[in-house]
Amino acid sequence: MAMVGVKLHFRKHHVIMDNGIVQLTLTNPGGYVTGIKYNNIDNLLEAHNDESDRGYWDLVWSPPRSPGTTGTFERIIGTSCEVIVDTDDQVELSFSRTWDSSQEGKHVPLKIDKRFVLLRGSSGFYSYGIYEHLEGWPGFNLPETRIVFKLRKDKFHYMAMSDDRHRYMPLPDDRSPNRGKSLAYPEAVLLVDPLEPEFKGEVDDKYQYSCETSDLKVHGWISIDPSVGFWQISPSNEFRTGGPSKQELTSHVGPINLAMFVSAHYGGNDLVIKFDEGEAWKKVFGPVFMYLNSTSTSEDPITLWEDAKNQMLDEVGKWPYRFPASEDFHQTEERGMISGKLMVYDRFISNEQKPAVDAYIGLAPPGDPGSWQFENKGYQFWSKTNKEGHFLIEDILAGTYNIYAWVHGFIGDYINDTTITITPGCDIDVGNLVFEPPRDGPTLWEIGVPDRSAAEFYIPDPDIIYTNQFLANNLNRFRQYGLWERYSILYPDHDLVFTIGESDYNKDWFFAHVTRKKEENTYEKTTWTIKFTLNEVNTNGIYKLRLALASANVSDLQVRLNDPNKDLPLFSTGIIGGDNSIARHGIHGLYWLFNIDIPGTNLNTTIENAIYLTQENAGNPFYGVMYDYIRLEGPPSS
Repeated sequence: MAMVGVKLHFRKHHVIMDNGIVQLTLTNPGGYVTGIKYNNIDNLLEAHNDESDRGYWDLVWSPPRSPGTTGTFERIIGTSCEVIVDTDDQVELSFSRTWDSSQEGKHVPLKIDKRFVLLRGSSGFYSYGIYEHLEGWPGFNLPETRIVFKLRKDKFHYMAMSDDRHRYMPLPDDRSPNRGKSLAYPEAVLLVDPLEPEFKGEVDDKYQYSCETSDLKVHGWISIDPSVGFWQISPSNEFRTGGPSKQELTSHVGPINLAMFVSAHYGGNDLVIKFDEGEAWKKVFGPVFMYLNSTSTSEDPITLWEDAKNQMLDEVGKWPYRFPASEDFHQTEERGMISGKLMVYDRFISNEQKPAVDAYIGLAPPGDPGSWQFENKGYQFWSKTNKEGHFLIEDILAGTYNIYAWVHGFIGDYINDTTITITPGCDIDVGNLVFEPPRDGPTLWEIGVPDRSAAEFYIPDPDIIYTNQFLANNLNRFRQYGLWERYSILYPDHDLVFTIGESDYNKDWFFAHVTRKKEENTYEKTTWTIKFTLNEVNTNGIYKLRLALASANVSDLQVRLNDPNKDLPLFSTGIIGGDNSIARHGIHGLYWLFNIDIPGTNLNTTIENAIYLTQENAGNPFYGVMYDYIRLEGPPSS
């Protein structure tokens, strides 16, 4: 079959790309994918849907300075179709549309070029897009853009997105009002009377299948009869927003497969792209590969997942692809690389610099420490250090960047002192980089592990009526629905008290500091207490409280010392965050670090001290924070 050339056929309102393995049908000039023929199945997509609702690019946009993360939903429909490449080895089609002033307020002010590519011998097809905002065009917000594929619900019943999350899935009909019960938000539905009894009592929620961008490389669906797989493979995340720890949607009941490029999920308004009037901008999203595979009925269908993972590794090895015909997608020779070694120096742990082991290190547009997690207009390039602290970052687009890093076991963010310029073909050795994490004095006590996650804290069992057995293992326990409600059950009349030297954060520190539910669905603020004793106090010194948050959602976290009723707190974050990770089973969202001075004169030696952490903003079950790590440092020595 690999010897069959790629053919292109035009019909009245459609265009067909065919390489003898895969046949792809798109509307002309709209560029909607209406049909995918493979392995004697006439169409892998849901043919009962309208042609605009099977395979498509879409986005959400809103006027400039609009609050929040919502807006106008718009499927991206091309107004012209152009053949870019037409050879036996490759067909590449462009479906483009350009905004003009007559569309102001009606359509997003972008020039968009959707590309679809089919190669000789390829068991799948590629898609990428070029988005451009031209000088003189109006400003706007872009909360989301993606590719959506809606597969046949009579065929694709098994979903896989990781080695520990693959299973038979409920049917979309099970989410209907006559079979399911909507829960605290529309995405979550309790399956009361599903067509398959095995799913009765489960909660279906697409956020249970989210994953970090660093792991977002392959996910999809399997049809059992015939045994066929449909997979989305992302060989690179350079074009996604928010860096490697940003969480994103994958696949979910429908059966639906998503390629998310921009979203506010687990980030909120901070991840919405905001364009000023006249701001020039261009970005390439993708390519991503839609991979199709099959096996004989005598084999276990999960072998298709294993094959898809192998294909993913093959696609990663080919990045950056050489086939895209757009000059906006840059080839290897137009890119550069850097290498070096990252060390950590914390004099209260060691007098020597130590290799930063398994640390994330990357290049993102210039900014402040940690600004990469809010970055959404440019590109990012990330790697991890080895056990000696060495790192190599390849295939970096030409431009000016900062080097950023963070290290497991240490708070704070590294940023290099000066920007670095990548030029085509460059190979830059930056030598030894030294990260000195925030530190003023010795550790007096600490709670948790500085890893930007709340996973090490107490994860309760879910309410039995919401329990999903496939999430019962330790790795994914935090993905169960409704865990925030367990706080009010465990602490109905009083709040959490943690005593240093006695309490165990694995058992005694609830994973999320949320409000308490009262009668008639009202909610009240909660105050957590940390009790500790000090044998001696330097009354002339300044102690430091390090408060690292793994997530914040419309929270005002206030800190008081030794008197919970003081009108003025020692410290207040003000209203921060909008990542909604508590509701969406994320265990972390955006990272926050607060460094709070405590005068020694405010501490006791004769009696026990107490730090009071109040989640002041109430009124909603999802307002709150997840803690990453808390540390009290003594004053610096002379």
